[in-house]
Amino acid sequence: MGDLYDGIGVNYAALRRPDPRIAGLIEAALGPAETILNVGAGTGSYEPAGRRVIAVEPSFEMIRKRPAGTAPVVRAAATPLPFANRRFDAAMAILTLHHWPDKAAGLRELRRVTRGPLVLLTFDPAARPWLTDYLPQLAVLDEAQMPRMTDYGRWLGDVRISRVPVPHDCTDGFLYAFWRRPEAYLDARIRSGSSSFWRIANADAGLEQLARDLRTGAFQQRYAGLLAEDEYDAGYRLVVAP
Repeated sequence: MGDLYDGIGVNYAALRRPDPRIAGLIEAALGPAETILNVGAGTGSYEPAGRRVIAVEPSFEMIRKRPAGTAPVVRAAATPLPFANRRFDAAMAILTLHHWPDKAAGLRELRRVTRGPLVLLTFDPAARPWLTDYLPQLAVLDEAQMPRMTDYGRWLGDVRISRVPVPHDCTDGFLYAFWRRPEAYLDARIRSGSSSFWRIANADAGLEQLARDLRTGAFQQRYAGLLAEDEYDAGYRLVVAP
């Protein structure tokens, strides 16, 4: 994952700014934890202020882009974690688990070093956001790399899974964040902030169709109901293991 994000990291800090509404859900799930481990921390999005956070990130480019004042960072991956058993009150992993080579082992490591909740922001690969109508290869990729929702209970035992609705003006440019701003997907710079666009091939035909549908109004007609909504269940899920 480090090599991939050394390339993506060029625009990542500017494109992936934490959305305060999603941040609020994550902070609430962390509860009163004072010491927090953030694995796959990237440039520091969603690290809660006012707590003692240690970040783990394998990509040098991501580490280099972390703003001054963010949590101290260890260059490492999820397996193995270089910390003692039960070192942290809580752990978080935000839109990163799908990149881990051994997801079950990585979650066992999170559980080993954490006394309290594990908070995971992830994606349900059974979801089909409208973008997959134009780029079905995204659905194929989601199914290949994203754990199924049933996997979390199998790996972690008792878990709570809740929907994370995406606001229409979401400030974080993750893959399906631009659901009410479809023209954004025609911008190569915006696409560069999502690892999925770096992993799929032959996106041109789908993007050209999207551009035509936006020009002719076919898109607006097809998705008129969705475009009237303020938030969208695109498939993002918050998984919390107490």
